[in-house]
Amino acid sequence: MAASELETEDVCSDIYVNLGLKSLRKGIRRNPRVLLLLSSLLERSVQRNELLMEATQVKDARTMFHGLQAPTLSIRCYIDRIFKYFGCSPSCFVVANIYVDRFLKCMEIQLTSLNVHRLLITSIMLAAKFIDDAFFNNAYYARVGGVSTAELNRLEMKFLFSIDFRLQVSIQTFGRYCYQLEKEGMETRQIERPIRACGIKESWSSKDENSRASTTAR
Repeated sequence: MAASELETEDVCSDIYVNLGLKSLRKGIRRNPRVLLLLSSLLERSVQRNELLMEATQVKDARTMFHGLQAPTLSIRCYIDRIFKYFGCSPSCFVVANIYVDRFLKCMEIQLTSLNVHRLLITSIMLAAKFIDDAFFNNAYYARVGGVSTAELNRLEMKFLFSIDFRLQVSIQTFGRYCYQLEKEGMETRQIERPIRACGIKESWSSKDENSRASTTAR
């Protein structure tokens, strides 16, 4: 193996550790850094897109992922909630970010506060099913995400057909998105305008297992 390839592998390995994709100590479960960086990246993207659309007075095309109004639960809290209850690997969040980019390009739409939550719950669920050894059923994921099982089923099928079922992610692509998130960590800043929406439950516990959470948006 060439020296440059070894150096590249070392850099990628360091980034994986920094993002929390590789644990240096077993038995410790805490929120990996990738969650914070992904939420920051998405929040900035949403803010940038909405400011641009407001300035140009261009309206984005509506899809079944769009709500009438955005949830009160911030992107960061929603991602933390998903990680807490999904029990999926941190790598799922990197893969989900790749899936979302593919979907946006195929559909030719922008990421906004109206669609980001539904895109997140759908893409992270698909990533968990595709790369993790164990996963839950859609009814469970729907309760965590604050949507009905029927709606999540529709979102899943629409997402898959829109990206032509392209769920495979190469090592090179995965590494590139990890680097993008690591770069976000160096540029991150607090978003002054929080992303808000209506209808997602702020908390969820085992007591809710037999009841469905309210929908993400009306």
